[in-house]
Amino acid sequence: MNLITLENVLDNLSFAVLFVTMLIYWGGAAFPQVPLLAGLGTTGMAIANLVIAGLLASRWMEAGYFPISNLYESLFFLCWGITAIHLVAEWISRSRLVGVVTSPIAMGITAFAALTLPAGMQASAPLVPALKSNWLMMHVSVMMLSYATLMVGSLLAIAFLVITWGQEVELKGNSIGTGGFRQKSLAIKQSGELSSINHNPGSSDSGSVAVLETAPATAALSLQRLTLAETLDNVSYRIIGLGFPLLTIGIIAGAVWANEAWGAPWSWDPKETWALITWLVFAAYLHARITRGWQGRRPAILAASGLVVVWICYLGVNLLGKGLHSYGWFL
Repeated sequence: MNLITLENVLDNLSFAVLFVTMLIYWGGAAFPQVPLLAGLGTTGMAIANLVIAGLLASRWMEAGYFPISNLYESLFFLCWGITAIHLVAEWISRSRLVGVVTSPIAMGITAFAALTLPAGMQASAPLVPALKSNWLMMHVSVMMLSYATLMVGSLLAIAFLVITWGQEVELKGNSIGTGGFRQKSLAIKQSGELSSINHNPGSSDSGSVAVLETAPATAALSLQRLTLAETLDNVSYRIIGLGFPLLTIGIIAGAVWANEAWGAPWSWDPKETWALITWLVFAAYLHARITRGWQGRRPAILAASGLVVVWICYLGVNLLGKGLHSYGWFL
């Protein structure tokens, strides 16, 4: 079996594994009483991560350069990053709900790359002169990994918004989290009554106080759902806190590379402009949480909007076919 045949097998296998994994996660969410589904989703994500890593490695050996120079390769690298960060987020949160929101995105990316892109766009090609640099691996890989990390963090914020839909939930306390196992006070105010409940939420305890305000006619969130919402809020913050410095490093590396290749570190190219917009959106998110003490729905909405901005930066601006970053993608 030659490397091209192996790549075709691995890209279709990654799609199949992620599709089954998505069904497992969704089935586990619909039927939480089935213990068999608890660990299969994590196993499926780990297998998909290894399959995609094998695909990228074989591509590297076949083409002779780091496989991130065209849309097909970058999509699979992005999916590899999402599955890797998913495993980190799931380990931190101890919640299978992470896979409910991340597995469809990962599966959709592989489906688009393996089943939708024409064969000509999937084939490797010689690098254009501007990409024949060691900065290719440094800049592009860090940027793609930052996209994957920020996407996972934003998806967790969206999951938080879905769980708390129709409820006024305000989380107050330490945004960073203690990382320990200490008790906290959960105050629930409903119909003008205030009650306090002590509980142990697990390893994602952030030492914060969750305040739930509901209208008299609206049922309050259960203690389990409120604890899950707090966990998602905290893990989303940590994952975005990891992706933001990666994005910063990637932008700086790109500026150095641009200065070396084109004689100027910044040219307001569409991709550069949207990378700056992405940086500003997530900088505002972190500023609101760290400096202003925002937690709960307001920063979650900001993070959710960041997911749209990331996709525009990564894929949307390439539809224009303009600028210094348009080669090797759509046009």
